[in-house]
Amino acid sequence: EVNVVMTGDMTTRLAFAGEQLKQALVEKGYEVNQTTDEKEIGGGKRSIYLNLLNDTTKKNKERFDISTKGKNTYVTGYDGNGIIYGCRELIDQLDQSGTMDFKPVSDAPEMVLRGACIGLQKTTYLPGHAVYEYPYTPESFPWFYDKERWIKYLDMMVENRMNSLYLWNGHPFASLVKLKDYPFALEVDEETFKKNEEMFSFLTTEAEKRGIFVIQMFYNIIVSKPFADHYGIKTQDRNRPITPLISDYTRKSVAAFIEKYPNVGLLVCLGEAIGTYEEDVEWFTKTIIPGIKDGLKVLGRTDEPPVLVRAHDTDCKMVIDAALPLYKNLYTMHKYNGESLTTYEPRGPWAKIHKDLSSLGSVHISNVHILANLEPWRWSSPDFIQKSVKAMHSVHGANALHIYPQANYWDWPYTADKLANGEREEQVYRDWAWYKAWGRYAWKADRNRLEEIKYWDKQFGDFYGIPAEMADNIRIAYEESGEIAPKLLRRFGITEGNRQTLLLGMFMSQFVNPYKYTIHYGFYESCGPGGEKLIEYVEKEWKKQPHVGELPLDIINQVIEHGDKAVAAIDKVVSSAKKNSDELRRLQNDMHCYREYAYAFYYKVKAAQHVLNYHWGKNMDELDKAVPLMEESLKHYTKLVDLTKDTYLFANSMQTAQRRIPIGGDDGNNKTWSEMLVHYKAELYNFKENIEMLKDKKVRKCVEVTPLKEADVKILNNLTKVKIEKGAKIFSNIDGGIDAIAKEITGLTGFVFNGEKQRDDATTIEFECSSPVTMLVAYFKDDHRKFAKAPRLESDASANDYGQAEPVLTNALHVKGVALADIYPYKFKAGRHTLILPKGYCGVLGFTEDKIKERDVALEGGADAPDWLFY
Repeated sequence: EVNVVMTGDMTTRLAFAGEQLKQALVEKGYEVNQTTDEKEIGGGKRSIYLNLLNDTTKKNKERFDISTKGKNTYVTGYDGNGIIYGCRELIDQLDQSGTMDFKPVSDAPEMVLRGACIGLQKTTYLPGHAVYEYPYTPESFPWFYDKERWIKYLDMMVENRMNSLYLWNGHPFASLVKLKDYPFALEVDEETFKKNEEMFSFLTTEAEKRGIFVIQMFYNIIVSKPFADHYGIKTQDRNRPITPLISDYTRKSVAAFIEKYPNVGLLVCLGEAIGTYEEDVEWFTKTIIPGIKDGLKVLGRTDEPPVLVRAHDTDCKMVIDAALPLYKNLYTMHKYNGESLTTYEPRGPWAKIHKDLSSLGSVHISNVHILANLEPWRWSSPDFIQKSVKAMHSVHGANALHIYPQANYWDWPYTADKLANGEREEQVYRDWAWYKAWGRYAWKADRNRLEEIKYWDKQFGDFYGIPAEMADNIRIAYEESGEIAPKLLRRFGITEGNRQTLLLGMFMSQFVNPYKYTIHYGFYESCGPGGEKLIEYVEKEWKKQPHVGELPLDIINQVIEHGDKAVAAIDKVVSSAKKNSDELRRLQNDMHCYREYAYAFYYKVKAAQHVLNYHWGKNMDELDKAVPLMEESLKHYTKLVDLTKDTYLFANSMQTAQRRIPIGGDDGNNKTWSEMLVHYKAELYNFKENIEMLKDKKVRKCVEVTPLKEADVKILNNLTKVKIEKGAKIFSNIDGGIDAIAKEITGLTGFVFNGEKQRDDATTIEFECSSPVTMLVAYFKDDHRKFAKAPRLESDASANDYGQAEPVLTNALHVKGVALADIYPYKFKAGRHTLILPKGYCGVLGFTEDKIKERDVALEGGADAPDWLFY
């Protein structure tokens, strides 16, 4: 029999801690007497005393002490979370040893916030809505209304010592609050609204007793669809100016939320629907902060609860500097490796953002975001995660952690696994080690490696019912496979963002001409150790220049070795599971997927090396050598198709036009390996055909280029027209005209703008067309702030709403005294349209109904890239 005696103020957290400990003891076979009165305990019995202090000093936040004297064990929690985690420590020791011989411990976390997020998002857009716009309804999110599921999730967080839960949504306010001045803005019916009120109250109450801070995230500027329809505006438009109406609506929404849910925090994303950094500052200081203060004033509060600000798509330091005189308690958040997991050696310009924000001296949160390169296979490498958390501290200066689900964020709570019975596997079950590892190292990162191996061997052994020494193979499989996707993306990827689904593979053209696909700025400089892209490596070989850093051929050799070791390890143990045996077989399949993927990638890179050698030396033998390597790559990719066709529903969980690499994901297509195999076979076929053409004719077949036919479009906002040709002036405020131009756009009717006015007021084109048309817009290749930013899906999820995510003609226009420009296509259906372009210099070059063939016009005189060989 065991006494559990709770002393000090009887708070909800002390009560929860005592109940958790009691349940654990009962499960181990102990009879438990739980009390708050020491007089009720019998002499001579084993007793555990839970003492809750109210120490509010920063150094003792979430701290606990455990000591034992005779038959009595004492747990002192310096605050409510401390007593919860002290009891969790007793439970962990009880699980590990099976006895009540508790070791003395005095402990507190290194990171002040340790949390996970859940997205109230979907894999595709809702009808009539844009990106991120998902009202809280039972139809879209039935799991949100499942109280039992929430209890299990919150208990998982406590088990892993997490203290913050983030809910991500575009515009949650219209599902959770009503506004007196805008009653029509409510986005759900009355019955659903009441359910949402009940669920939010339930969730925050249950989270609070567990010491978990609930934080609602929202994007800006987004308004509810009923509000937008009422006023005849769009729900979001990145290039729309801030208006008093939209500001008032948002300010009152924020105030109403603060008033109604005072214990819920706010995470503010100043994007992806605000145009400039200056507007970010204006919006945050004149709309968001006043809204927060309005809500606090109604509550009679004079304190400032923390407000979290994301650094995504903004100059966060500029925003914070402007906001601090108005509101002091501001936390910051930035992505750890962008939208993937690539390295535990972060550096470069993105690391500097972290350092600048952490140096402000508040709480700075490292956000392990999206994990686009890890979808959909299992990934939980304890070693990689531990090293990453150490880097968050030592390189970035972060003191808080926010993690995404390991995969399938857009389809929470399920994984992408295809189960034989048609059911769906849950992320929390499959990816338990992901949450456990991040929680463990966020609490304390500097742990002895040998002790960690023992710890994880026991964890995997317990989960699968395998002796720890045998379960070591599971850890090895995770850690070996865990290097494959990070290494390949950081050395060969186009972007770390949602735009690329790495584990579907890459096309040869993306290896031999990656810049065509718009390598995300800062990616290679930030998301891994210094090194060389494949095209740089081959060029240096030909020029006999020394190589620097991490090299592409070394990486492909390393990843096949990782794949072989992962498979060898998992195959040793898969038949030994006494528990969760089906899950272990699925893990085994994932390890085989990683191996086949690594080999397919290896042979494709080797083939690309030969193609680049041909580019430099024009030796046809190099192309012939590439063919069998591509064929070997296809053999391994075909095995990958076999491994996934009955085990996975899809690879990527965002199934919209934002997916561009390796190929567009429009309308939910190209999300499986079997779909991609067709494209990769076509790539090889085209390559062989073009080789034969070269051998037969010795020259490349010339592509006939003809001017585009002008579409019949009626301009409605009185723009000044100009014929697009050499010498034409498309900017009224500069002397220089067009001095070089692609043949395709010569003769179209474009428009004249004052570039300086474009900087102050976004360029607007209002027009009407009786048939589908494409508008051609020139974005200049210069990062000076006077130029409009070209579409970038990494920072603007609406950047492909008109099919404009990639340029159709690169290096295609030059204006004297201005930079070279790429031409982007904006596609419209028949009807009346208003397009607002980003602020800054850009050219509108006309309209056409013709299909435009993509090409590099190479006005700068660059050599023709070899990617044409694959088309």
